[in-house]
Amino acid sequence: MEIKIGIQNIAREVAIEAQASGDEVERDFAKALEDNGVLTLTDERGRKLIVPARTIGYLDLGQEHARPVGFGQL
Repeated sequence: MEIKIGIQNIAREVAIEAQASGDEVERDFAKALEDNGVLTLTDERGRKLIVPARTIGYLDLGQEHARPVGFGQL
C-alpha cells in the first residue's frame, strides 16, 4: 500500500510502499500519538522509516491492492 506522509516544516512529503494494511497503519499512528512516540513503517524491501509522531502533519493512505499498470498478464 502506498503511504504519503506530510511532515511539519518540511516542504516535501515522504512516500513509501508499505507492507502493512491501512487499518494497521492507522492503529500504529494513533498509538504513537498517544505515547508521544514514533511511527515505524517497513517498505516492500525491508527498509524501515521512523518518524516522530508529533511531527506528522498528515497521512495519505492509498489503495491497498492497486492494479498493476502495463501489458503483462493479470
